[in-house]
Amino acid sequence: MGRPVRLAIVDDDPLVRAGLRILLGGSPDIEVVAEAGDGAQALTVADTHGLDVVLMDLRMPRVDGLAATRRLRSRPSPPQVIVLTTFHADEHVLDALRAGASGFLLKDTPPREIIEAVRTVAAGAATLSPTVIRQLIDHVADPAAGPRRDRARARLTRLTGREHEVAVAVGQGRSNAEIARELGMSVATVKGHVSRLLTKLDLNNRVQVALLVHDAGLV
Repeated sequence: MGRPVRLAIVDDDPLVRAGLRILLGGSPDIEVVAEAGDGAQALTVADTHGLDVVLMDLRMPRVDGLAATRRLRSRPSPPQVIVLTTFHADEHVLDALRAGASGFLLKDTPPREIIEAVRTVAAGAATLSPTVIRQLIDHVADPAAGPRRDRARARLTRLTGREHEVAVAVGQGRSNAEIARELGMSVATVKGHVSRLLTKLDLNNRVQVALLVHDAGLV
């Protein structure tokens, strides 16, 4: 990136914010430029700071982390969002990922992994493996699973046959290079297909593609 990652910490617990600031402030390539105590404040600091990444607690008063994530990720050139949670099997985690968060961290995640996650999403990559996505879906009761499946399948009809194949491969956790080998195309062509399917599906990242494919029951 050529400069430190500009990070905001959003949590309603001042002790958590202080701990994360100390932890992340020791990395020369990460700069904590703002803190917020709820989602409403998160939107304000996003307006006043050029943020690259937001560490977003999910459960907060006033505006919670899910609502704030949705609103942030709907903006032009939004910061990447990593949601913080106490329990990985939380329906709000899946909702935040569907809203465009690039990953999630448990609050007891080892410090080195938190730092690496911030670096990863700042570089434009997601932090979740397909296995983790599958575990989340399997462990979270979803009373809307049927309608969600129908909506997901309907959205995927916007894609060409080739784009559909690429989307399923993304849902299986394949890298661009692996997809290129399996489907007999160049990596550049795969990147073009991924870019077009993100646009057609109105999605932000590969995590959302994987979730949509899982919701459709295709992997």
